[in-house]
Amino acid sequence: MANNRIEITGLRKRWLVSSLSPIFVVALLIAGTFCVVMANYYYNMMLDGLKTRAANASEYFTSNTMTSIGEFYQYANSFAAEFSDRDKMELQFISSSKKIMVSSYGLTAGMSPDTPDIIDAFQAKEIRSFRGVDPHTGEHIMSVCAPLLLDDQVVGAMRYVTSMSAVTRELLITVGVALGLLIVGTGMVYVSNMVFINNVVEPVAEVTEAAKRIAGGSYGAQMENHYRDEIGQLIDAINNMSSQISKSEKVKSEFISSVSHELRTPLTAINGWGETLLEDNDPAQIRRGVNIILKESRRLTNMVEELLDFSKMEDGRFTLSIEPVDIQAEFEDTIYTYMELFKQDGIELHYEDRCEELTPPIPGDPERLKQVFCNVLDNAAKHGGAGRRIDAAVTAGEGAITITVRDHGPGIPEAELPFVKQKFYKGSSRARGSGIGLAVCDEIIRLHEGTFSIGNAEGGGCIVTVTLPAE
Repeated sequence: MANNRIEITGLRKRWLVSSLSPIFVVALLIAGTFCVVMANYYYNMMLDGLKTRAANASEYFTSNTMTSIGEFYQYANSFAAEFSDRDKMELQFISSSKKIMVSSYGLTAGMSPDTPDIIDAFQAKEIRSFRGVDPHTGEHIMSVCAPLLLDDQVVGAMRYVTSMSAVTRELLITVGVALGLLIVGTGMVYVSNMVFINNVVEPVAEVTEAAKRIAGGSYGAQMENHYRDEIGQLIDAINNMSSQISKSEKVKSEFISSVSHELRTPLTAINGWGETLLEDNDPAQIRRGVNIILKESRRLTNMVEELLDFSKMEDGRFTLSIEPVDIQAEFEDTIYTYMELFKQDGIELHYEDRCEELTPPIPGDPERLKQVFCNVLDNAAKHGGAGRRIDAAVTAGEGAITITVRDHGPGIPEAELPFVKQKFYKGSSRARGSGIGLAVCDEIIRLHEGTFSIGNAEGGGCIVTVTLPAE
């Protein structure tokens, strides 16, 4: 469980970093841009207001008041004394020597500000502004200096100076509100992400535990599914996997038990008859024993070949040796080979050629196809021998050759039909066999791009249909 917690913590960390980092960066960029825009807005609005006021005041002062340099000094004192916005800003009158001649505060008179706005205003004869630190007070200020002209000569200047502390305070409040909203927004995103990731991590932890139990051998273990999303689909898939593994393990155990029994029976017969033949000199008994030993040896050989074929199928090494094959001739050879063998067991094998003309050769592996025919006929005798009759037929149709083998036995229970071609499956049948012969046949026909089907025939018995493509 500790390992799970480490993994889950890592998953949560990766999720939060990958999801919150871009959001946080974007939010910071937005907040930073907002702060810069708001600062520029406040400063520009303040500067524009000062410039407008300075332009209007200097024009009024020059046009309507000052007619001589003497009047400039006289009216500057009067103008400063009557200045109504002294609580918001300072009004200064600068002399031609660039010293403060009159101030609405009265404390800075005689000082030389030496800021760029004064120097530039005198030189350019235009309004100039300055924003920075006052060299005398160390205070952050904004100032606008408007030259006062008399006969197109600068006799002085009118300067408005305001402290930036109020604007800075308003700006800080705005930035604080923006940062607060950023923090709240990021917090909401964090909480929602934590809720979401927890809703993902906890089910993942449950799935991990269940997968470990299954890997530890608890095949068939099932998880309760309370989800209707992708997590629910994952749990359903794991539950299905667990069930399939459980079934596979059961089938494997049954297969091992069945194969062990199937191998033991012929080996017991071979050993028994071998010991008997060593002690018995009766020719008839010896002949009978040798026949049984040969029969059981063939059975063992077939079983081993089926197991080898199955191993090749599982490893992807099951291949074909393709060459032109007369499929009808191959099937008829198999029929005539089994006809005499079945007759000895009291089973009649009837063959019908339904082809109107000779079938052309088709690309195929003759040995593998004959393996299919032998397996199908052997199964018909093994499982349907009680009917004492097997019918086989070949039909040539458009683009295909169809081979059918039908027995007249009890047939296959309907519930078992979907599974008869599965490897190791034997169903309710008590007949001897490994349970992989039909799976091998189905694979052989699939590799030939044909179909291999098994069903119950009308009137009783089982019918196997093999269809192979033919030009």
